[in-house]
Amino acid sequence: MKCISISIKGIVQGIGFRPFVYNLADRFGLKGFVRNDGSGVTIEVEGSEERLALFLQSLKRDKPQPAFYDEIIISDLPLKGYENFCIMASEGGEINAWVTPDLALCEDCLQELKNPDDRRYEYPFINCTNCGPRFTIIKNVPYDRLNTTMTDFMMCENCKAEYINNENRRFHAQPNACSVCGPKIWLTDRENNGIEGKVWENIHTRLNKGEILALKGLGGFHLACDALNEEAVYRLRQRKCRWEKPFAIMVPDLQTANEYCYIDKKEQELLTSSAHPIVLLKIKANNTLAPSVAPDNKRLGIMLPYTPIHHLLMQKEKALVMTSANVSDEPIVYNNKEALKRLSKIADFFLMHNRDIYRRCDDSVAVVVNGETILIRRARGYTPLLLPLSKTGLDVLAFGAQQKNTFCYTKGNKAYLSQYIGDLDNPAAFASYKWEIAEWQKLFQAEPQFFVCDSHPDYVSTLYAKNTIAEDKLLSIQHHHAHIASCMAENEYNGEVIGVAFDGTGYGEDGKIWGGEFFIGGYQKFYRMAHFEYIPMATGEKAIKEPWRMALSYLSYYWTEKWHGLPAIQDFVSKMPEEWQMVQQALDSGLNSPLTSSMGRLFDAVSAYLGLCLFASYEGQGAVLLENAIQENIEEYYNYYIDTDSDVWQISLADTWRELVSDKARGESTGIIAARFHNTIAALVMDTAVALSALSGIRTVALSGGVWQNIYLLEKTKKILEEAGFKVLIHHKVPTNDSGIAYGQAAMAMYKLKGEG
Repeated sequence: MKCISISIKGIVQGIGFRPFVYNLADRFGLKGFVRNDGSGVTIEVEGSEERLALFLQSLKRDKPQPAFYDEIIISDLPLKGYENFCIMASEGGEINAWVTPDLALCEDCLQELKNPDDRRYEYPFINCTNCGPRFTIIKNVPYDRLNTTMTDFMMCENCKAEYINNENRRFHAQPNACSVCGPKIWLTDRENNGIEGKVWENIHTRLNKGEILALKGLGGFHLACDALNEEAVYRLRQRKCRWEKPFAIMVPDLQTANEYCYIDKKEQELLTSSAHPIVLLKIKANNTLAPSVAPDNKRLGIMLPYTPIHHLLMQKEKALVMTSANVSDEPIVYNNKEALKRLSKIADFFLMHNRDIYRRCDDSVAVVVNGETILIRRARGYTPLLLPLSKTGLDVLAFGAQQKNTFCYTKGNKAYLSQYIGDLDNPAAFASYKWEIAEWQKLFQAEPQFFVCDSHPDYVSTLYAKNTIAEDKLLSIQHHHAHIASCMAENEYNGEVIGVAFDGTGYGEDGKIWGGEFFIGGYQKFYRMAHFEYIPMATGEKAIKEPWRMALSYLSYYWTEKWHGLPAIQDFVSKMPEEWQMVQQALDSGLNSPLTSSMGRLFDAVSAYLGLCLFASYEGQGAVLLENAIQENIEEYYNYYIDTDSDVWQISLADTWRELVSDKARGESTGIIAARFHNTIAALVMDTAVALSALSGIRTVALSGGVWQNIYLLEKTKKILEEAGFKVLIHHKVPTNDSGIAYGQAAMAMYKLKGEG
């Protein structure tokens, strides 16, 4: 006989792990206990050495599907003489537990939801140990009902019987409930007057009439309307002030999704995974969706129902627009009172419920590239899964960037990266950001000893850090250094890299706007080795929302006096005579024309010159439309020049622009020009990498920054780099855009705080 203690860290709470251990011990006739604690799960188990060996083998091999073991510590104990095996009350102590993300409805619960003979037939909050809310309802760990927003709902006798029955799927399922004892749903109008009648029939009738529904889901409200009804979709765009940015849609099943998009095996697996993200899929021609769902896009964001409410909603619906419930740029609405206040001018009616959402959490967005999943937005279903850090150091809080903000806490060699927060120049998003930082610190008992922010002096996140943290406790990390470090960290790469950081805006060490950068180095230090020539941004930030201004800036820079007579210029002049004069004055005088090396602004300029996007209604629209315009199977590219005579090389696109303008002047198709331009960028990345490798001996390239969301450019660049013998690091678990900045800041801080940088 022998007694052992087993301590497990990882994803072991909120997934039916204690019932799994209980049944395992029962199968092998072992005695002892299992309980949750602040770090994960503790097991003490007593029995023969043979049975203990079988128990350990099954514990590692047969764990529940969502479970993940980060660390297992086994130690011998004196015999205790346990009389049985039980699930003990949770124990507090130091918090170091992995909190489980929200899990999509499992197949067993879905079958019960559809079964008229089941007591939970059409119950909108059905769940079990394998599925349901986790992160969005938890207030504290351990993950027990008292620490969630389900604490106000006392289980009825039937639910309690399931909860204590070790043979039941709901054994110790913390959100367990039914229509007798659990949360309820109801319909209201804009004035909060109850709508009588059958809920789902009412919703279906109103959606068929073209009305807009505000639906309370898992991590916040959605706005939904009939995706086949052009009038309804256009009305939603008007009310939400989201004029052209594509909407995601929800469809009832994979069969319906296949009617609208091409779906391969990997994409199907992603759509049906426990995370159930929005997946960007290639659109089929001649589909029946309203044109305004995803105008001028080759890809469509599709998701399947992931909560019982969504499954019930989609019973009679073919396709619904399912977009975050907010006015553009504001955080997603997540409580009933706020919904009525902020959404009454958008939604015609509301589906409410009384299970509180403790923290808002948007839908995650993903895409499959060459068989690999890449996250564009990391939120529901993925947050707060921990991320690796190659260095253990002092615990830190990284404040992140300004746009697409996330923040990041570290403890030991793990990083807690927050869900997507949004753009902090919006006051509501900033308020949410501050609240979440405090809540995460409490949830994970984080005690940061140092803090890190972006080096941009005017970022809201930077100003907040400087106003709240003592100067000797605060580090600043250059924006693009953090991008590359983020890519290295998620790939658990510790060596030096050639880092290629392409994005829209980042404050450079010389005070200029960077965004087309090549570095050599690692976590300790990055050296800027090359960049694109600085181009004036005529009229400053206005050029971001009006890309035609960037087109004129590039043409003016490369053609000087002759640019006025170039094709397409007269079109700009005739449409915007007064604005044109302001741009010309800015370019002539150099006033309000900051210099930038930004790749994002280059894409804007080309897109505008080709007539694709003169005015951007959402971030990156010019680049999106330029990628969508590509004519496939074109291998040609334009010429360019890499000036290696100076300490920091400069990449000139003078030849690129001359050849591009010549193509347009002789009537070449936009699709061919777009392809040649993208191929040019891929080619010059490879040429620069080859030259930097010859100089440094480094054979690993890390690609990071929002521009690498461009699937064509990413695939093309990665392919030719690998063919040239480079190891290429790209993002998968962490977005390549600014949502990954905080993670990179934290990774670099580990080295700098150890005095190694």
